[in-house]
Amino acid sequence: MPNPNRGACGFQSSEFEQEYERPSKSELKRQMTVLQKLGEELVNEARDRVKRVPMPEDVRDAILECQLIKDHEGRRRQLQYVGKKMRTLDEEEVAAIQRTIDSWKGLSKADTAAMHAMERRRDKLLTDDKALTVLLSENPELDVQHLRTLIRNARKEQAENKPPKAYREIFQILKQIAKKQNGGKDEADEDGVEPEDDE
Repeated sequence: MPNPNRGACGFQSSEFEQEYERPSKSELKRQMTVLQKLGEELVNEARDRVKRVPMPEDVRDAILECQLIKDHEGRRRQLQYVGKKMRTLDEEEVAAIQRTIDSWKGLSKADTAAMHAMERRRDKLLTDDKALTVLLSENPELDVQHLRTLIRNARKEQAENKPPKAYREIFQILKQIAKKQNGGKDEADEDGVEPEDDE
């Protein structure tokens, strides 16, 4: 009588299951690539940010070490080592790192949007005199004369292709207003670089 557990080829179905429980070579390679990229993302972040990411100390040390290496070949080798270290993490540790990176991206998107809004407002100040009236009605504490002078100078800079000194100063004023409205939370700088703290 044929064994009901055996397939047509004579193998038990449990033997097949054991074979397919292990990830395939291509799946393993894909996982390795994802972890390598995650490590590279961390290497490209500011040091103070990396120090705050929840991860084992040896992995963090490998990343911080890589950030210091300027030599191309040395950095490439250290990046591979970072990838190797990343593969020692368990799923929960990897997920925690990924969540942290995702939260940074969310923040930077918000900062970028705020920065673009300030840039649009600055451009409107230069092209539309009513924009200054609106700005002053929202922020009566602003120095009207100083702002008018800056706007005039910024227009002149643009017309004569001069360095945008007044243009940048207007941006800084708008940034201070935004900071005050956000209850003291600083927005991204004009070039999008956050100040690095030396812990």
